[in-house]
Amino acid sequence: MEALSDVAMPIGPLVDGSAARRPARTTLPGRAVTLAPLDPRAHGEALYEGTRGEAGDRLWQYLFEGPFADRAAFDIHLQRIAASEDPLFFAILDNDNGSKSAVGYASYMRIEPIHRVIEVGSILYTARLQQTTLATEAMYLMARHVFEDLGYRRYEWKCNALNTPSHRAALRLGFRFEGIFRQHMIVKGRNRDTAWFSMLDSEWPVRKANFERWLDPSNFGEDGRQKVALSRLNQVLEA
Repeated sequence: MEALSDVAMPIGPLVDGSAARRPARTTLPGRAVTLAPLDPRAHGEALYEGTRGEAGDRLWQYLFEGPFADRAAFDIHLQRIAASEDPLFFAILDNDNGSKSAVGYASYMRIEPIHRVIEVGSILYTARLQQTTLATEAMYLMARHVFEDLGYRRYEWKCNALNTPSHRAALRLGFRFEGIFRQHMIVKGRNRDTAWFSMLDSEWPVRKANFERWLDPSNFGEDGRQKVALSRLNQVLEA
């Protein structure tokens, strides 16, 4: 038998060991949307109205909480998550609305500055936000802030493995599928297998260029339809 000292033992390359910055309650302005610290008083009414009814109930299907029986229960939820540091929640505001009303929220979570790893999650898109340029720009602003302002090297997206729309969204946005964690969680009394996706700092420059090409007004015709799909841009990159 070979002695242990004779066996090659590979090890990863050296990296800069400095920590990333923790995200703070700040404002991230964009062309169509602004991300702002979640404020129950300022954003509660619009978010509550946007999540009411049968269609609204479906928004909560894969989230850890909700739907809520009434406004009081919703307000308790909103107050609790607004006070949290990890996850750290941002309201997504529609810039075209004079009052910049909230049309959804998202958070940074599982924040690990030492390893420079951070996740985007607990994403709630009301019907006004779903499948719009606003939704894509919100994810662009959060990713750009992570890589360019805070100095993270790995950005994660996770979802219930049965959540096909979230899986498609991750790939469209430029995250890479990494696999399934089986029996990862129990959520609302049900098993959750979790699909993992990631984006790395080395991949960000090209991902950023794809985001900006897609978001550019010239990518949309007079009817508002896209000329080149973001999913196509990122599929070409993977190929």
